[in-house]
Amino acid sequence: MPTLSAGSKCAGITLIEMVVVVSIIGLIAGISFPSISAGLDSVRMVSATDSVAAFLNSAANRAERRQQPVSLAIWPRQNLLTLYSSEAGFKREFKVPDGIAIAAILPEAAGEPDGQRHFLFMPGATIPGIGIELANRRGTRRMVRLDPMTGFPRVESIITK
Repeated sequence: MPTLSAGSKCAGITLIEMVVVVSIIGLIAGISFPSISAGLDSVRMVSATDSVAAFLNSAANRAERRQQPVSLAIWPRQNLLTLYSSEAGFKREFKVPDGIAIAAILPEAAGEPDGQRHFLFMPGATIPGIGIELANRRGTRRMVRLDPMTGFPRVESIITK
């Protein structure tokens, strides 16, 4: 059994030292949280716009390659894009991720119920000039435009003042 003499010291840390270290870690985490959250929102927005661009591109490609009309339905309140074709059983859906919303659909049109829009991709015809504006909770906005001349989607950042 080891005995402690009056001149020996015990190695270890005190409760006060532990509280100071935990407080510093908490302070660093609290300061860095907003920037991490903003970074995640930015990544989510880029991912959503890339996915919408790919979805629009797949509609144009399917119409041309399969030589079948393809219908695109956009449901802004449900944050949903749906493709339909005359091929039996064909239906594709893309749900916009949480935290991202469909803010606008271009060209603007009035009178459609629930804000929904429908576009038709015809084989051999001009691609519809569609624009879908996405927004996140922080007010960041990006526009995905389908170029009627080339048929390729283009993503643009929208600067709000």
